[in-house]
Amino acid sequence: MYSLGDYRYELPPDLIAQRPAGRRDQSRLLTLDRSTGAVSHRRFDHLPHFLSAGDVLVVNDTAVIKARLLGRKESGGRVEVFLMDYAGGIRHNGSGRFTCECLVKSAKPPRVGTRLVFDPGMSATVIAEVDGACRIEFSVEEDFDAVLDRVGHVPLPPYIRRADAPEDRASYQTVYAATRGAVAAPTAGLHFTRDLLGELKARGVVIAPITLHVGYGTFAPVRAADIRAHRMHPERFTIPAATAAAVHWARANGKRVVAVGTTTVRTLEDAADADGSVAAGSGWCDLFIYPGYRFKAVDAMVTNFHLPQSTLLMLVSAFAGRENILNAYREAVAARYRFYSYGDAMLIHEAASRAARRFQFEPAAKVSAE
Repeated sequence: MYSLGDYRYELPPDLIAQRPAGRRDQSRLLTLDRSTGAVSHRRFDHLPHFLSAGDVLVVNDTAVIKARLLGRKESGGRVEVFLMDYAGGIRHNGSGRFTCECLVKSAKPPRVGTRLVFDPGMSATVIAEVDGACRIEFSVEEDFDAVLDRVGHVPLPPYIRRADAPEDRASYQTVYAATRGAVAAPTAGLHFTRDLLGELKARGVVIAPITLHVGYGTFAPVRAADIRAHRMHPERFTIPAATAAAVHWARANGKRVVAVGTTTVRTLEDAADADGSVAAGSGWCDLFIYPGYRFKAVDAMVTNFHLPQSTLLMLVSAFAGRENILNAYREAVAARYRFYSYGDAMLIHEAASRAARRFQFEPAAKVSAE
């Protein structure tokens, strides 16, 4: 279970979703019982029937920035820059400068001192090379975020093989996004609508936010043959006091903590003590969860379908068992679920909850592959 090759599976390329479902909550939902491996097929708007009053649904309220910039070197060559760590960037207040580690794509790798131009209001200089990336200092004539919103592009992942479109600015953002800082969406949250959140609250489910600014490192490929040698890039997080209190109350009163997305799982687990209580505060999370990890705070999770050999697939394998996950993925492929960021969703839980036993479903309607 520690070999990188243990996390392969076959996926037809046409199942990689290129666009979101027509309605966020109309995507499909595969439910997996982590104790038995049993799978069922639902629709995402059925999720409230799996939760009970007092359960705490923890969401990541980070907001995605336009992290992809297209420009030119001062010498004329085209360049593409991806802000890897916006949340950890250094802002120089009042000086119109912002420094960040970036990935740079160009015909020839830029050297230290290379000047880049993206817009009349934004230029940059490569000031250092760092582990295959570049540290770049941006110079702007107005607020950096305002310029970024104007000239940047939505950072769609590379397996979405199209240019970003105006509608991606809304669809690649959760409806509860509140704090700017992510360079990729916490995609499990993309399925929620305001109406669905309202239904959950009406049922007595507590909605509690955390913030983890998703960085490029979350999706960096695992290159070590033994996955235990992989190291996660630190990402900035904040857990409000009210969320920590809600988690503590749920665990003390026999209710479940349901995490929306792997970023939320890592944040809660990183901040949890041995009995599952979560400490409020801010810090940096570099927790790598793979099989053998013992979960302390999270009882169930909502997630998407993840890339082969990724740290995200390893995390859900730790939560539900590698064979259970791979079997569920094979069934999802056979049923033609849509995969990855704009794809369908998965609920990993234990089906002994009263709500899950009580609710009888009709088969969910199939969702178009586009």
